[in-house]
Amino acid sequence: MKFGIVVFPGSNCDRDMELALQQMNKDVVMLWHKDSDLSSFSTNDCIVLPGGFSYGDYLRCGAIARFSPMMQSVIDFANKGGKVLGICNGFQILCESGLLPGVLLQNANQQFICKNVWLKSDGALNDKNAGPLQIPIAHGEGRYYANEVLLDTIEKNNLVLFRYCNGTGHIHKSYCPNGAERGIAGIRNLHGNVYGMMPHPERAANITLGNVDGIKVFDLLGIN
Repeated sequence: MKFGIVVFPGSNCDRDMELALQQMNKDVVMLWHKDSDLSSFSTNDCIVLPGGFSYGDYLRCGAIARFSPMMQSVIDFANKGGKVLGICNGFQILCESGLLPGVLLQNANQQFICKNVWLKSDGALNDKNAGPLQIPIAHGEGRYYANEVLLDTIEKNNLVLFRYCNGTGHIHKSYCPNGAERGIAGIRNLHGNVYGMMPHPERAANITLGNVDGIKVFDLLGIN
């Protein structure tokens, strides 16, 4: 599987993602946001939208990036069945582009949060039975929101990838760092080829940092 990492003006986790994937012996190509050629990628490959502050987070997080030339190609790639992974700002871009349902709003405490949190696989990944996993977050607008009807549909169709939990895997709203609806930390689309999550697995993929739970995230998503 080959990985393409889209670099937007304001991306700050693109090189972290590149290093993490290279350490897993993956073929990685950096993709500039003004380009649009994905002809070298097959639907067995994966395009990654990294974390950061694309276009300075003007208007809304991810709202401008959604219209970049590369994103038009990414949308076409996903609609053809290609795999797409959005982390943090990348998750916001996926929601803005309509590739994933819902939106990411300002954290409930209206502050930027940067710390390690615990995640537990859920819904779409229940059969993998993984967690809790300790993964860093770093965001100011990470509160996943959808109305009750959409949330019920998401859960009915097992689209939830991860929920926030404590170190023993117990899920409760008090363990959710940003006030996300139903403690949702990540979701997928109905076809199972587009994934979005707020926590940063690429920041927990190096033994030197004392945490490789991020590698388990890639394993769980099946994009390793």
